[in-house]
Amino acid sequence: QVQLVESGGGLVQAGGSLRLSCAAAVRTFSGYNMSWYRQAPGKERVFVATINWSGDSTSYADSVKGRFTISRDNAKNTLYLQMNSLKPEETAIYYCRLNSLDYWGTGTKVTVSS
Repeated sequence: QVQLVESGGGLVQAGGSLRLSCAAAVRTFSGYNMSWYRQAPGKERVFVATINWSGDSTSYADSVKGRFTISRDNAKNTLYLQMNSLKPEETAIYYCRLNSLDYWGTGTKVTVSS
């Protein structure tokens, strides 16, 4: 049984920052690559960032490169997404995903005001 629980969303002004967390209840969290996705109102869910099992390899959507940082703490079974210089169009529900088993969290809402 796998459970992913996101937190850290909220309301922030444009240009502000938030750090999202994803707590994973799963055996051997350190064995899985993880990702963040987001879904804006009325739009499809899209990829944001991914990180490999050890944390030494990351990849980002072009739209967030240089502003977002994905990281993980395997000792705490937690995935993070540091988001800086947020834009109103990044208002969305943010989801974490355990890639190989295709498990998803229930999401955390981020609202960026202009």
